Amino acid sequence: MPLSARELHRRGVDAANSRRFAQARRALAAASARTDDDDLRARIDGTLAYVLAQTGEPAEAERLSRAALSRPGLSAETVALANGQLGTLLMHGGRLDEADEFLTRAIDGLDDGSIESANLLMSRSIVSMQRHRLDDCTADLQRAIAAYEAHDQQEPLAEARHNLGYAALLGGDLVTALGLMTSSRPILAATSDLAAAISDLDRAEVLRDAGLTTEAEQLLGAVAVQFGAQRMRQARGEAEFHLARSLLRHDAPSAERAAATASRRFTALGSEGWAARAEAVRLEARLRARPTTRPVAEDFARTAAALTRGGFRTEAAALSLTARLADGGRMPRLTADAPTPLRLRAHEVRAVRASVAGRDADARRFAAEGLDLLTAWQQSFGALDLQASVAMHGTELMFTGLAAAARSRDPEVLFEWSERARHLSQQVAPVRPPHDADLSSDLAELRMLRADLAGSDWTTDARVRELRDRVRDRQWSSTAAGASRERLGLLETQARLDDETAILAYVFTRDELLCVVVTASGSSIVELSLPRIEAALDGLRADLDVAALTQAGPMAAVVQRSLDERLRLLDDALLAPARNASGGAARLALTVPGILGGIPWAMLPGMAGTPFTLATSVSRWLGDSDRPLYSAPRRQAGFATGPRVARAEEEVRRAAGAWSDATILTGDEARVSAVTELAAHVDVLHIAAHGRHAVDNPLFSGFELVDGTLFGYDVDLIPRAPDTVVLSACELGRSSVRWGEEALGMTRVWLHAGTRCVIAAPVVVPDDVACELLGAVHTELANGVAPAVALAAASDSTGVKAPFQCHGSGL
Repeated sequence: MPLSARELHRRGVDAANSRRFAQARRALAAASARTDDDDLRARIDGTLAYVLAQTGEPAEAERLSRAALSRPGLSAETVALANGQLGTLLMHGGRLDEADEFLTRAIDGLDDGSIESANLLMSRSIVSMQRHRLDDCTADLQRAIAAYEAHDQQEPLAEARHNLGYAALLGGDLVTALGLMTSSRPILAATSDLAAAISDLDRAEVLRDAGLTTEAEQLLGAVAVQFGAQRMRQARGEAEFHLARSLLRHDAPSAERAAATASRRFTALGSEGWAARAEAVRLEARLRARPTTRPVAEDFARTAAALTRGGFRTEAAALSLTARLADGGRMPRLTADAPTPLRLRAHEVRAVRASVAGRDADARRFAAEGLDLLTAWQQSFGALDLQASVAMHGTELMFTGLAAAARSRDPEVLFEWSERARHLSQQVAPVRPPHDADLSSDLAELRMLRADLAGSDWTTDARVRELRDRVRDRQWSSTAAGASRERLGLLETQARLDDETAILAYVFTRDELLCVVVTASGSSIVELSLPRIEAALDGLRADLDVAALTQAGPMAAVVQRSLDERLRLLDDALLAPARNASGGAARLALTVPGILGGIPWAMLPGMAGTPFTLATSVSRWLGDSDRPLYSAPRRQAGFATGPRVARAEEEVRRAAGAWSDATILTGDEARVSAVTELAAHVDVLHIAAHGRHAVDNPLFSGFELVDGTLFGYDVDLIPRAPDTVVLSACELGRSSVRWGEEALGMTRVWLHAGTRCVIAAPVVVPDDVACELLGAVHTELANGVAPAVALAAASDSTGVKAPFQCHGSGL
C-alpha cells in the first residue's frame, strides 16, 4: 500500500532534520503530489523551503514560504508554522529583525510546550544570539529544553543544550561552552555526519575565542569540505567566514582572502546579512595587512549599515571601532553587556589611536584598562593552556602599552609594563582539580596510541584527536581558578631585594629590545642592539644540537668554535650591558619575552659562576620567596629513569647518593602511575628520560617512561607537586611562544601545578654531561642550597658547561 501524503511529509521532515536533503526532497515531492489538502500542502511547502535554503536556493525558498503563508483558509496552527518557517529562513539569511517578528508570531500561535513551539524557540534563540540578547536567548532555550525533555526527544534536546553552550560562548564562559558542546556532540554525531559537522563548526568558534587557532582552523577547514560535498553553500560560507575570523589575529592576508571568498558566496546566495559580516572581516583584515593604506570610509559605512539592517548590531559596532582606528572619528558607544572581546577591541583602538597621536600616557592607560578587563575574564578559569591562549585577545594591547612605556625611558613605567607582560597568565592561581578516573583512562590510551604510532604524526589519528579533545575539555572544566596573585611595582620590588641580587627584566616591543635593571639601590634602562641579537639567535638552536651530538672526531672542534663565537656575540650584545648596569650583582633573576625563550643562558660566558633563575615574573618569584623552603635540608627526594637512556641509572644513583632518604624507580618500576605517585610525596623529583616538546600542543609534551609518555596533562593529576623538579631530558626546557609573549612548555606545566623551581635544558644535552653535572647539583640541594646556587656551584666544581638552567623561583 502506498504511503499517505502525511506519512511522506513526516519522512521528509525527519530526513531534513537529519540533513539528508536529497532524501527529504524526494519524500516531499511525493507528498505534495498525493494531497489536495491546503493545510498539508502549506506544511509540505514550508519544509521544502527549509531544504531549498540549506542546499543553496534561499530566494526560491523564501518565495515558496511566502506563497504557502498567503494561501486562504489555512488553520491557525498551519499559519503559525508557516510564519515559523519563514522566520527561520530569514534568520539563516541574516535578516534578524524580520526573522524575530515572524518567529514571535509563530510561537504565540502554538501551544506552549509542544514540539513545534520548541523548534521555533530554538530558531528565535539563534536570532537572539546573533543580536547578542543573551538573556532572551537563554530563556527561549530553557523553554525548548523543558519541552524536549517532556516529550523525550533526545536529538533536539542535545541540539538545544549545544546551543546553550553557544550562548555561554557569547557570554565569555568558554569552559561551560565547550563542556555543553562536547557532551552533546555524540548524540548529534549519531544523527548524521552533517549534524556532527554543524556541531564542530560551533566548537571551532570556542577554540578560536580561546586562542587555540590552529585547532580551530583545522576543524573549520574540515567542515567546509563536508558542507561543500553536500552542496550546502550557506553552511560552507559560514565555515569560511569563521575561518577568516580565526585567521584575522595572526594571518591578515589569508583572512582577507577567506573573507572575500565567503562574501562572494553569500552575495550569490542573496544572504545580505551574512555577506555584510564577511565583508566586515575582509575590511578589518585589509587594514591589518596593509595598515599604511588608507581604507575607503564609504566601504566601512556601507558595510556597517548593512550589518545594522540585518540586526547584527554588535558586529556593526565592531566594524565601527575598526573604522575609527583608520579615520580617528568619534568612538561608538558600547552597551554594558557587550561581549568581552568587543570591549577589549575598544580599549585596543583607544590605545593605538593615542599612541599614534603621541599621547603615550593615555596609550598606557587605555591599554592597562583593557588588560585589567582581560585579567578579570581569565579569573573565570584556571586551566593553563586556556589562561595562556586567551592572551590572544590582549596581544595588541600589550605591545601598544610596552611600546609606549619604552618611549618614556622611565624605569618605573617600563618595569610595570614588563611585569604586565610576564605576569599576565600568572595572576590567577589554579585550584588543584580532584582525581578524575576517566581522565586517567584517556591519558593511558593516548600513551598506547603514541607508542603504536611512533614514527608518524600521531596527532592526525582520529582516535588521538577524539581523546585529545576529551582530555582538554576535562582539564578546562575541572581546573578552577583560585585567588589572584599580586603584581608588584618597582619600588616595592627594590625594597624586597638584597644587596647581592639584581633583576634583569628584558622587554621586547617589536621594534626594540630593552632591559630594566633593578637592584636594591637603584634602577636603569639599558638599550640593546636588536639586530645584533637577532643575528646571533639565527641558527643558535642548530649549533647547540650539532655541538651536543658531535662530541668527538675532526669536526668537534670546528663545531665548538662556531658555537662559542655565537654565544660570545650573544653575551656581548645581550647580557654584558645589563650585567654592567647591575654593578656586578652576585645573583640574577631574569624575566624574558618569547623572542629570548630559547637562549641557553647558563652557557653564556658572562654567566660563569653566577646563580640565576628565569622567573616567570618578578611578582611570582618574590611571592614564592615568602615560602622559606631553601633554608634547610629537604625531607625526601625521588628519582626515576626512562628507557633507552645510556647512563640514566648511573645518573640517578649517583645523585641519590647525596640524600639520606631517596626513592629510585628504574626499569619496569618506572611507570607513569608510580612516578606521579612518587611526585606527590617528595620535595625534589629528578627524571632522567628521553623528552619531547610538542610544539602545537605543549601540554602533550612529556618524557618517556617504560609504559609510555608522562604528559603535561598527567601533571595536573598530581595532588601536591614537588618543590623542585629536575628534568634531565632533552628539549623539556623548550617552550612554544603564544601570541608574542606567552611561552608554554613542560617547565610551565610544573610551575603552574605549584612547583617552585624546574631545572631543565632547552636543547639536547649529552648523557655524560647530564650525569656528571646533575650528580653534583644534588650534593648541594641535599644540603639545603637553593637550586640556582646549587647549579652554579656544580658547574664550577665539575667544570661542565651545559644548558641546564633554573625556571621559576630558583634563588
